[in-house]
Amino acid sequence: MAKEQHYIDFDEYIRQGEPAQREAAYAWSTAIGLQAVDGLTTSEYLNDLARRNIEGELTMDQVDKLLDNYYESKAAREAHDDDKNEADKASRNIKKILSVKTVDFTANGFVSLHRRIFDGVFKHAGQLRDYDITKKEWVLEGDTVNYLNWEDLRRALDYDIKQEREFSYKGLSQDDLITHIAGFVSGLWQIHAFGEGNTRTTAVFTIQYLRSIGFDVENDLFAKYSWYFRNALVRANYKSAVKGIDYSPVYLERFFRNLLLGEQWDLRNRYLHIHPTKEWSVQPNLADPTSTRTSTRQVPEQVPEQVPEQARNLFHTDNPLIIELIMAIGYEKLSVSQMMEKAGLKHRPNFLEYHLNPAVKEGFVCMLYPHSPRHPRQKYLLTAKGLALYKAIT
Repeated sequence: MAKEQHYIDFDEYIRQGEPAQREAAYAWSTAIGLQAVDGLTTSEYLNDLARRNIEGELTMDQVDKLLDNYYESKAAREAHDDDKNEADKASRNIKKILSVKTVDFTANGFVSLHRRIFDGVFKHAGQLRDYDITKKEWVLEGDTVNYLNWEDLRRALDYDIKQEREFSYKGLSQDDLITHIAGFVSGLWQIHAFGEGNTRTTAVFTIQYLRSIGFDVENDLFAKYSWYFRNALVRANYKSAVKGIDYSPVYLERFFRNLLLGEQWDLRNRYLHIHPTKEWSVQPNLADPTSTRTSTRQVPEQVPEQVPEQARNLFHTDNPLIIELIMAIGYEKLSVSQMMEKAGLKHRPNFLEYHLNPAVKEGFVCMLYPHSPRHPRQKYLLTAKGLALYKAIT
């Protein structure tokens, strides 16, 4: 018997729910949405607990006990349990944090926030890293941001937060305000104080801080565009003289312009790539009728060349794991083992759940023998939609 799917329509609760339901839906939406920055998704069990909490059926104390018991009592471990455990418990913890309108705006408060978010998830929750790090980024074509060296982490946190605490926003124009906030958040993230969970911690700290200085940030931008938020932080902190690329905080500023000023910049990740195709080289403000994106991309012959903008948007995905699979397949026809090898992956169950099945479900990948799923020579290839996205990226 198929498992019941517990999809939560947060927008429905936000539009039509009672005040308490709207507040809970905002918090859960943000908490669950932020897991995407590390390629994580919550379990069906957590999603159902969240729905029941929003509807008032469960208190957060009850959610705590049920979720902890769920993982403690599982008789058989599944391949993706560690990822689900992280996503579920971090989401639960973030929801509880966002339900309280206070913030400890100090370096100790920032470190404590990491501990609270990842309590029961990481053994090193709330501990500054003691090693230097690099991370390959898709938007940087495999290059990395230069993160702060580990010896200076505490000093940098103390300095940045102290400077912001003493800063006065009095008399600032809206443009200067956005520039300053983006700069502060960008610098805080670049410190990368922890071994894991830096973007989620920065996002929650930012929400708390903005609330504390009078901004209403009860919306779903952090939930729906968490991957854009992370990539915008990457671009704001990347510079390469060899490649002729300077720091680009504009993308992060546009995120905050949408968040705080209600503007409508098109927050899609392909604008952030250091070498975007011509089609994606100019990020439009969707509220401006003169700000449009014209396409020069050649689409596969299976798709009409004059594709309306609304239909063209269907080629897009913010799921980095689907993009990774699309780039691995390209113009080839590959078996599961061949796809895993090209993507550098070794765990088949995780690959099927997080890469292949979502890519097939969203129409980017299809079977060579769709009417015979267990065909001995079964292979997978990109659909017309997948090819369109592949060409747009490459």
